[in-house]
Amino acid sequence: MNYKQIPSPCYVIDEQLLRKNLSLIKSVKERAEVEIILAFKAFAAWQVFPIFHEYGFRLTTASSLSEALLAKEEMGSLAHTYAPAYIEREFSAIMECSSHITFNSLAQYEQFRSQIANRKSQIDMRYETSDVRQSQIASRKSQISCGLRINPEVSVVETDLYNPTKAGSRLGIVAEQMPAKLPEDVEGLHFHVLCESSSYDLEKVLTAVEGKFGKYISQIKWLNMGGGHLMTREDYDVEHLISLLKSFRAKYPHLQIILEPGAAFVWRTGVLRSTVIDIVENHGIKTAILDVSFACHMPDCLEMPYQPAIVGACHCGLAPQSPFQSYRMGGNSCLSGDYVGDWVFNEPLKVGDDIIFEDMIHYTTVKTTMFNGISHPSIGIWTKNNEFRLLRAFGYEDYKSRMC
Repeated sequence: MNYKQIPSPCYVIDEQLLRKNLSLIKSVKERAEVEIILAFKAFAAWQVFPIFHEYGFRLTTASSLSEALLAKEEMGSLAHTYAPAYIEREFSAIMECSSHITFNSLAQYEQFRSQIANRKSQIDMRYETSDVRQSQIASRKSQISCGLRINPEVSVVETDLYNPTKAGSRLGIVAEQMPAKLPEDVEGLHFHVLCESSSYDLEKVLTAVEGKFGKYISQIKWLNMGGGHLMTREDYDVEHLISLLKSFRAKYPHLQIILEPGAAFVWRTGVLRSTVIDIVENHGIKTAILDVSFACHMPDCLEMPYQPAIVGACHCGLAPQSPFQSYRMGGNSCLSGDYVGDWVFNEPLKVGDDIIFEDMIHYTTVKTTMFNGISHPSIGIWTKNNEFRLLRAFGYEDYKSRMC
């Protein structure tokens, strides 16, 4: 990748690396005979969806009306939709864009179940009065399968911000709150308790799900195991995942198994190019101020928190003896905590130097803000033909249009 061909700042998707991940996930899907769908909350750069289509990935999970619309308009399919709570005025539109709708609570299910039932009745009426072929197409496109999100209360995620099973969690129904028997129109259960987790973590969760919710499995048609399955990470035991899923399917052959990872699809598939625009020093700490912001453009660095890798640099403590002082990376927003550090470089930094943050494609563009009106990084792709193609640039009108 020739960084000098790329504007700064810019998120750059590496097509070859993306295809490598898609190939691996396709293999897992086919060998385990499960459905694996893309979670928009981690990646939604719709201009590259045609590449996903080449590998047979057209299904997605949405957590809002906007994501559900994106699934229908740009991925060309109806979404598996889940939200912590649905808004009444949006629900009709959500139904138009969804094949599956999962409810976070029994109260929300009761609130909206009649709308789904009425819609089914309207479809059935169309079937009776329309040409058979057309009505079958309408039925396929419009039938909605209802599900409930469950909370197995087993925690495998250490960071509380990303742990949906910690005490007091608002996400999912705990076993003691479930009815003795599922309502007839509930066809699936959904759990999502992983975050960049291993197949062995999934194994622990499945044991808890069977122990607490096993009596409902015979009553459902599908089980959605959520996201967090980081199967494209180097040390992930893919063979164990496939074996685990096959064993579970053998135990419950009537179930359709669904996984909805987000990060796994685009794990380590691209970078964020940035540039040093100033260097300041305070009490012996040198900070390279960049043309990007951690708060605005790399929020997981502050939330998780973690220090991303930088091309040509080492984290302090891991670096060999160096004559150069370490540098803190500073964002260009006015938030005092908009920095992450520290790194040692092979040469002293200077204004105009490139800073290339690795693995910056998942949970970046979907979580960015325009706080301070700071220029949003462009989005581009480094193609398989070894060329840079700009997908989107942002400017003042993008900021202005969000404000009013």
